[in-house]
Order: sequence, then structure tokens, then C-alpha cells
Amino acid sequence: MRIRNITKEIDILRQVRDYLRWKGFYVYRNHQSLGSHKGLSDLTAIRNGETIWIEIKKPGGRLSDHQVKFGEEIETHGGKYLIVTKIDDLK
Repeated sequence: MRIRNITKEIDILRQVRDYLRWKGFYVYRNHQSLGSHKGLSDLTAIRNGETIWIEIKKPGGRLSDHQVKFGEEIETHGGKYLIVTKIDDLK
């Protein structure tokens, strides 16, 4: 029998949120609901006037078309958009 290590996106999100707060960022979670901006990142982090939009994916996870478009729009306008699959992606 093979045991798989299953990583949940919520666990990664919590690790990333806690790490960034420890590093001095103001971090909030963007909840998706009816009427939300399609593709909006999972987290937004702000420190010293810099804003970072962060999409959390479990290893092997894929962005939706809306998430790709959101990331492209952020970067087109000079923003920083990160896709994080593990806490080490930030270090």
C-alpha cells in the first residue's frame, strides 16, 4: 500500500499568510462569491507601499483562464503577481 502526501491549498494559504505577516506584511484573503472579480487572487499582501497579489495552488494545480487573465492584467499595470505552491516559493 502506498501512502500519498496530500497537500491542501488551504494549508499552503495559511502558511503563506502567516509567513508574510511575520515578515511585516499586511495580508488579507480575497473571498470569492457571487459578483466577485473573476480570477481574483487568493491573498493580497502589502508592505512599504508595495502590493503583491498571490494565487495559491497545490503542487500540480493549474490556473483557470480567469486567473491567468487576472495575473496578466496585474503585471501589465506594473503590479506583482505570484503563484505559490509551497512556502519555499516565497523565500
